[in-house]
Amino acid sequence: MAATAVVISEGLTVPYTPSSAVTAGDVVVQGELVGVAHNAIAANQKGALTVAGLIQFPKATTSGSAITAGANVYWDAGNEVVTTTASTHKLVGKVPVAAAASAATVEVLMNQ
Repeated sequence: MAATAVVISEGLTVPYTPSSAVTAGDVVVQGELVGVAHNAIAANQKGALTVAGLIQFPKATTSGSAITAGANVYWDAGNEVVTTTASTHKLVGKVPVAAAASAATVEVLMNQ
């Protein structure tokens, strides 16, 4: 996984045991639950995913990709970015501060 998310303030974590290693910042989707690996987790070893708190996620920088404050954002696993398009993507949380189209990241208040 190339995209990384940066934990800004810690929130609630849940236990997670991956079948293959994950690195710090990896976004993990389990059904409808989206979490961020705060630390690296070795394969078949118990670790934790952050599922609540203020997290910085990558976003697209294309025209029309601005995100307004208060918007719901969803994890687009195929492109490894958050988006405002629900479609088949998984809800991550709400954006507390707007992000311009040119911004490569956006802060998200996760509340899984």
